[in-house]
Amino acid sequence: MSYKKVIAVVVACCSLLAAWAYQDQPPISGQWLIDGRPLDGRVQLTLQGNRGASGHFSSSSTLPLDQLRGLARGQMDSAGTNVRFEIVRDAGTLVCEGYFKGGNGSGAFTFSPNPGFISEMRSLGYDGLSNDMVFAMAVHDVKLAYVRDLRGLGLDRISSDQLIAMCIHGVAIEYIKEMKALGYGELSPDNLVAMRIHGVSVEFARELKALGYDPSVDQMVAMRIHGVTPELAREMKALGYAAVSPDQMIAMRIHGADIPFVKEVKSLGYAPSVDQLVAMRIHGVTPEYIRNLQARGMKNLTIDQIISLKIHGIN
Repeated sequence: MSYKKVIAVVVACCSLLAAWAYQDQPPISGQWLIDGRPLDGRVQLTLQGNRGASGHFSSSSTLPLDQLRGLARGQMDSAGTNVRFEIVRDAGTLVCEGYFKGGNGSGAFTFSPNPGFISEMRSLGYDGLSNDMVFAMAVHDVKLAYVRDLRGLGLDRISSDQLIAMCIHGVAIEYIKEMKALGYGELSPDNLVAMRIHGVSVEFARELKALGYDPSVDQMVAMRIHGVTPELAREMKALGYAAVSPDQMIAMRIHGADIPFVKEVKSLGYAPSVDQLVAMRIHGVTPEYIRNLQARGMKNLTIDQIISLKIHGIN
């Protein structure tokens, strides 16, 4: 027997063993719901049910109508009809049966895991996947090609849960490649998920680089959380602040040291540092407070002295 034939036999045996193993586990089933007619060719699908020891599950996602094999738009819009359709994923197939009327449908589903997927995932380092985990990978459309591409990028120690999270939040292979090209070569799965959750786009990172910044992943995530934009850096530069760090811009946003505040303080004849601007906001030093002090003859006070007066309750 040739080497290739031996390999083929081994693969077939592994797939058969995986199938036998999964036959011993209770099938996963539950209810499906589609509420509302397709929008832009996509539908909102909700799956829910119980997974034995894992308890209740509920998942909702938007997917193209053509992924619901066997379901036609006319059936969905009908005055009432029974339907049967399948959602085929690398990890397995969800067979759905139920009823549609006027764009709304519901019914029951049963999940059949794909032994070939289980065998291939084992070869990629994911041994002993539970039936529940394979089901979750099917629901969130974890593709074998995606897992292989991640390994090719050096991300080969990703847990099953991390893999699913990356698919849920749309961590695409191209996104990882582009971020690596910008100098972010040591991105962990948790980094990537956090970046996608908070909207750290390639364009955002590229624009910061163009402005002379080299922020860490944590800094970029924090910037997005607190609404720091490249425009803030440009406006601060126009006001004479040429080297405002990412952490300083984050502090400005957290404490409300916005551009109008900076402009008004400068119009009163002061040129405080970024740290002083933040301290002023923390301690409640407003332009009106400064004007009141000046009206009382205290026109030569430094910013630090003004902050100190406010701290000690001198109004």
